[in-house]
Amino acid sequence: MSIWAARSETLWAETPLVYSSHISDIIGCSVYLKLENLQPSQSFKYRGISKFAQQSKDKHGPLVHLMIASGGNAGLAAAVTARVLGVKCTVFLPTDVSINMQQALQKQGAEVVTVGEIYSQTLTALRDAVKKDINAILVPSYDSPVLWDGHSSMVTEMQRQLPGQPDAIFCSIGGGGLIGGIMRGCKNVGWDEVPVVALETTGSNCFYNAIAINTRNFTSKVPIIPSTEVENSSPYTVEIVEEHNVAIPHMKALKSRATSLGASSPAPEVVRMAVDRAGGIKCACIPDEMAMHTGRLFGDDHKMLTELACSTTLTPGYNRELLFHILGPKFSALSPEERKEKCLVFVVCGGVKISFEEMREFEEIVAAAQVESYWRVQIGGKEIQVPKS
Repeated sequence: MSIWAARSETLWAETPLVYSSHISDIIGCSVYLKLENLQPSQSFKYRGISKFAQQSKDKHGPLVHLMIASGGNAGLAAAVTARVLGVKCTVFLPTDVSINMQQALQKQGAEVVTVGEIYSQTLTALRDAVKKDINAILVPSYDSPVLWDGHSSMVTEMQRQLPGQPDAIFCSIGGGGLIGGIMRGCKNVGWDEVPVVALETTGSNCFYNAIAINTRNFTSKVPIIPSTEVENSSPYTVEIVEEHNVAIPHMKALKSRATSLGASSPAPEVVRMAVDRAGGIKCACIPDEMAMHTGRLFGDDHKMLTELACSTTLTPGYNRELLFHILGPKFSALSPEERKEKCLVFVVCGGVKISFEEMREFEEIVAAAQVESYWRVQIGGKEIQVPKS
């Protein structure tokens, strides 16, 4: 057991909340970055997954076998945690996960199994394997109240670190683990009215679709349960989850390079929390190329590499028009002096699915996309064109 594990009730680190003069100057607000990329596994997922793993070891003893299905970052969080706790860990990955990711997991002592073309198939294989191992515990990647409680700790830290209540919190979203934690954290510290902005990439936007179908395409503040019948051309099928009284879309295919956002369906309880939340959730989808462009800009400014799931969060900080469309007419009507008083927090969620080689590839992709002078984005049920900055 490491010194850290021996002396701390929790394994995660309290991460810095740093003022970004670069982004503040671009959008004219006071912008803070919550650096979750500095967690031991290099992503926010370490918070909730380490909490789940600690509870599992406490309950089942040192022979517990942590087993998880992941696109990579949740698996790495489980592997790093297992190494600290001195327990066994097996990570099930879709077959398209890179060799580099597989090697990163193996370096932490995890056994790696590759199976399934998409996450849902990988999860099915994991469930079958868990049944055959008496010591196995299925560690969820995003759909668990224990994970949300762990992730909520970042908001508790924000409250201590900020000079006051923020005017909005920005995060990316796949299956909903991060935003579930942020919503719980906001409730814990009395920030239920603070707007939370959920950003996804087009093609991996199950949460955006979930909010749309439960609110009549963002037109109703009262959740409306739709029919499960959808057109054949729809990118998803619909399931009614009666336990939480919400409709959940299941994506037929995932078409984004932001694989860390590649959940085929969101956590039903998180969707329920979102549609019931006093401060609401603002949803936006951006193209991969826009996230790639942001990653380059952020790297130049802050000297940090971010994978696409993370740079997706940061995109409104590098495109003022996008920010204004997301936060609405009241915000965009503010004078420059009034906007300077606004405090925005961007959760730099982290993730290890990035390299210098991929950054060079992204630069070529972005260059090829410069034919058009604008980006096509979806915000609250509408497609909007924002100029390329």
